[in-house]
Amino acid sequence: MVVKSILEIISFLTIIPVDKISKNNDLENISKNMYLFPIIGLVIGVLTIPIAIISFYFFNHLISGFIITNFFLIITGLHHTDALADFADGIMVKGNKERKYKVIHDPAIGAAGVLAIISYFIGMTVTISSYNGIERLIVSLLISEIIAKYAMVLQAYFSQSAWEGYSSLFTKNMKSSRKIIMSTIITLILIISIGQMIPLTLMQVFITGIICCFIILFISKKSFGGVTGDVMGATNEIVRLCCLIQMQL
Repeated sequence: MVVKSILEIISFLTIIPVDKISKNNDLENISKNMYLFPIIGLVIGVLTIPIAIISFYFFNHLISGFIITNFFLIITGLHHTDALADFADGIMVKGNKERKYKVIHDPAIGAAGVLAIISYFIGMTVTISSYNGIERLIVSLLISEIIAKYAMVLQAYFSQSAWEGYSSLFTKNMKSSRKIIMSTIITLILIISIGQMIPLTLMQVFITGIICCFIILFISKKSFGGVTGDVMGATNEIVRLCCLIQMQL
């Protein structure tokens, strides 16, 4: 049952073709099992390892950072990156909640969205390229991706949906103390187990991810009145980058 749920979430969060294995790719089931998101973060991180190793040893660090960043964007189908652009457009536009709703759901990307994507892409590329050791880079990629997925779970638990949409199911079905505790335990077990390979200030990184998560949540509540699917997607990207920066310090 858990394996089936994980496959459904993998299909939802990535472009990995597991639909044939998991026929019932139902959003209701996925939202009820959102607490498993950190495990999918581990899966994505593991898939990044061969890309990181090959690019690290065959190209200079800047090109390696460029390749790894592109892999993250591709494996997630650019959904979170698009969400980052919509989030930036939404918080920058002036007007009421209805006006912001129209801007966020406009297929065209505004100036704020373009700037957000460019800044994120450059930030990811430069940060990843600044790692000198492949082992530290791999551990950092794994941990940052796990925490990024956990941040979305936190937002769903601590907030309400700004308006009816995909996010509504997640915020409704994550209002469970048992689920958030389980997700937290899963996240801590994963990052501590991985972090044992290389001495990292794990709690600082974990706290950094949580702080970023709540800052975005505060901005979202102030701008939209709650969270949206785009807010959660943007949180994934921002938290990943902040954690990678923290682990490089």
